[in-house]
Amino acid sequence: MKCYVAKALLTSYSYLEYKKVVTDLLSQGKSTGNEQSPDLLHYTLLNESRLKRLDKTVTVSNENSEALKALEKEYIWLVIAEGWCGDAAQILPILNKMALASDKIELKIIFRDSNDDVMNQYLTNGARAIPKLLIIDKESRKVCNNWGPRPKGAVDLIADYKKQFGKINDDAKAKLQLWYLHDKGLSVQNEVVEMMCSIKESVCL
Repeated sequence: MKCYVAKALLTSYSYLEYKKVVTDLLSQGKSTGNEQSPDLLHYTLLNESRLKRLDKTVTVSNENSEALKALEKEYIWLVIAEGWCGDAAQILPILNKMALASDKIELKIIFRDSNDDVMNQYLTNGARAIPKLLIIDKESRKVCNNWGPRPKGAVDLIADYKKQFGKINDDAKAKLQLWYLHDKGLSVQNEVVEMMCSIKESVCL
């Protein structure tokens, strides 16, 4: 295992622990991460509501559940996130339900701004975009693949909006949240399950 991944796992959180850290900081009027602002605090409050709603409503399809249960090896899903990130709030509950559906997956979460050495290895077009999922072989402790920060449909939506209007604004963010609402977590499930099923031992580095 790369030393930066091993170090990150030592300070990682379970899904419940992650949510508690976010909630405890909110009670102090703070968001996660190095930067503090009214906007980030506002986004974190919205995201806490999203997490609670999605925890109750998200389900894993039977097909994806069976695929995850059929995995031959055990994996750690290490997710880079922050409490203020809208995409993380939409995706983490899905990954949690997927991990719970299989005894072959353990979900762990780290905060981006506390783990620069990991984040900088998994940039998206040079950006520190989150959430980012690292798929780690539990036995060899090697990173097999990574996914994120968004499913393809959401990536295309934002790319098309930016091409049409030249920037990402609150309207684009609202459209993105609606996309997630209508998608019901299926794109995340399908893309991650497809990646899991395609992993070969030789690609784990």
